[in-house]
Amino acid sequence: MSKKKVIVVKVGSSLLANSDNLTLRFAFMNGLVSDLAQLQRDGHKVILTSSGSVALGLNMVKRRPEDAGILDKQAAAACGQPLLMNAYRQVASEYDLNVAQMLVTVEDMEDRRRFLNIKNTMLRLFENDIMPIINENDSVATRDLRVGDNDRLSAKVAQMVEADELIILTSVDGLYDRDPSDPGATFIHEIDDVSAHLDSTASVSELGSGGMLTKMHAANMAQNAGVETIIAEGIIERPVSSVLNKERRFTRCLVRGETASPLKVWLSNRLQVSGTLVVSADTAEGVVDKRRGISRMDILSLQGDFSKGDVLHVYTESGEEIARGLTNFSSEETILLARNADTPVEDVIGYKTKSDIIGAENILVLEDKHLPLEAPDEDQKIVTPA
Repeated sequence: MSKKKVIVVKVGSSLLANSDNLTLRFAFMNGLVSDLAQLQRDGHKVILTSSGSVALGLNMVKRRPEDAGILDKQAAAACGQPLLMNAYRQVASEYDLNVAQMLVTVEDMEDRRRFLNIKNTMLRLFENDIMPIINENDSVATRDLRVGDNDRLSAKVAQMVEADELIILTSVDGLYDRDPSDPGATFIHEIDDVSAHLDSTASVSELGSGGMLTKMHAANMAQNAGVETIIAEGIIERPVSSVLNKERRFTRCLVRGETASPLKVWLSNRLQVSGTLVVSADTAEGVVDKRRGISRMDILSLQGDFSKGDVLHVYTESGEEIARGLTNFSSEETILLARNADTPVEDVIGYKTKSDIIGAENILVLEDKHLPLEAPDEDQKIVTPA
């Protein structure tokens, strides 16, 4: 492994915390940090995305994972995060590794300005040989507003820093075509099309919020960003370098096709739906074939309470998602503009601006390599005149 790489490593709660007494697995943490410290000394840039704060804090709020509600988990995260970071700092100091904590929310990753601010912070940490340790800020996350799992968060981070490798360490040695406890299960060494494996990956781990399904979604997000994903077992001795040096088996998710610009990649990899637009079949065909924008006359209905600069998901009347793009208007302004399509924009909303709801330069047409998101089950707001 002679090339110096940017490597994002994700570890979950099931590796870091003992499921019976909800305490740290120090042997695993020591082996992990030792390995990452050596990789950094060898010239690689390393980012660790780490779960564990909720699991480690549950004892303090007197709850078990199976009966903890959202408020319990928020409180547990507030208790467990200092324990987790203190342990990382103590172990890292043994290997002369400096670490920094970064807590993020879904809003941070979905807002373009915040996204770039986080990226700039990580780049500055790299310049000072400091390894960022990133976790979702579970103490303020809610059921409806959260990254939902650190697998997808790690993919967003890999996209952010244009990583070479995303390594997801888990409790199994990779992906199987069915439950690995099944005697007939076959190990899958390499994946090109993630969508072919979604139906066989629906289980969720006891301590974590994700399972193999979220790892497949993360792998697809990384693929779209030009990042190779490796799913491997989180062993104690050299868990990362042993994979990079191909000393044991793992599942590799390949990069598919050409990688779009950083903005288009950011548009494609979404963690939540801010809002949706429904357009006619003719409009959809024009967007897909001519890569044109979407005007107020093109909109049949919309969903969501979105703001200017949010990413909207564009669907056909049949429910097929065809594109994602940055909106130039809020949901209220979009409704007013669509209902008054013959009136100049300035007269409708009170200021002069671009007329397209989504400009052609800020729209990404989805391809086969992108996993579509189903339209939310909300009431649609009809915006065309009756």
